[in-house]
Amino acid sequence: MIISLIALLIGYILDLIFGDPYSFPHIIRLLGNLISRAEKILRRIFPKNNNGEFVAGIFLVVIMTVIPTIITILILKACESFSVYLRLAVEGFICYQLLATKSLKTESMKVYKELKNNNLDEARYKVSMIVGRDTKKLTQEGITKATVETIAENASDGVIAPMIFMVLGGAPLGLFYKAVNTMDSMVGYKNEKYLYFGRFAARLDDVLNYIPARISAYLMILASFFTKMNGKNAYKIYKRDRYNHSSPNSAHTEAVCAGALEIQLAGDAYYFGTLYKKKTIGDALRPIEFEDIRRTNLLLYTTSIIGITIFLIIKTITLYIIIK
Repeated sequence: MIISLIALLIGYILDLIFGDPYSFPHIIRLLGNLISRAEKILRRIFPKNNNGEFVAGIFLVVIMTVIPTIITILILKACESFSVYLRLAVEGFICYQLLATKSLKTESMKVYKELKNNNLDEARYKVSMIVGRDTKKLTQEGITKATVETIAENASDGVIAPMIFMVLGGAPLGLFYKAVNTMDSMVGYKNEKYLYFGRFAARLDDVLNYIPARISAYLMILASFFTKMNGKNAYKIYKRDRYNHSSPNSAHTEAVCAGALEIQLAGDAYYFGTLYKKKTIGDALRPIEFEDIRRTNLLLYTTSIIGITIFLIIKTITLYIIIK
């Protein structure tokens, strides 16, 4: 539908301008609160064993995807019954809240600012707000690496993947994707608490991100040429290291970023006090430095611009062919 396409463009522009103001109600934060409440209720209802937790996790995914998606569809239909412009405004606002381009830059640049001022304690705190690993003992290199990695990974999860789902099915399908992705970030851990409860959400997130992660990687390779980074090395490292992660999708954009910047990412990291052995991504052709945070944000923005342009062109041509 052409309205959904225009709404996506409006949402993308709004995201670049405003980001995610803390004082403003946000759909993803609302989803997060509902997921937390639903988890507590489901854990009380289902047996406290492996099978019970797994089934409870399935119910969580069904509840937190089906209900918000249906509500969004009904809201948009109700708006359209009054005015197509009201539908456009509401859907544009929802699309805006499902994208995270500027918020990624804003939060990562807070880390950059503290590193630039040599405030390591504050930098560790700022980076703890955007990554899942333990940050209390991170060095300047470790802080920078963690920040670059989260920008690169979320270029897919937070920007390109939502775009793809919104191009395919408007704001409702975009919200469906973000609900699954949010659940994965909250309960998709392989620790004692979530190994079974979060397994279904994690697997579904892997499925939904399989194609978007790969599309994101190629868009970022293209972006590395536009930004005059090392595009050839970005492609080389992508082909070599794209599976150097426990997740089938997370290393794709990280590998491109590492190659484009000529740095090494990933490696061992602590999560919840436990050391996890992880493969490295990229070659250390030069030491990582905090300026790489700015470079990664440039790569992020360029990737998003290329992505939205290509998606809108393809969708417009498709709709034209269908209508004709």
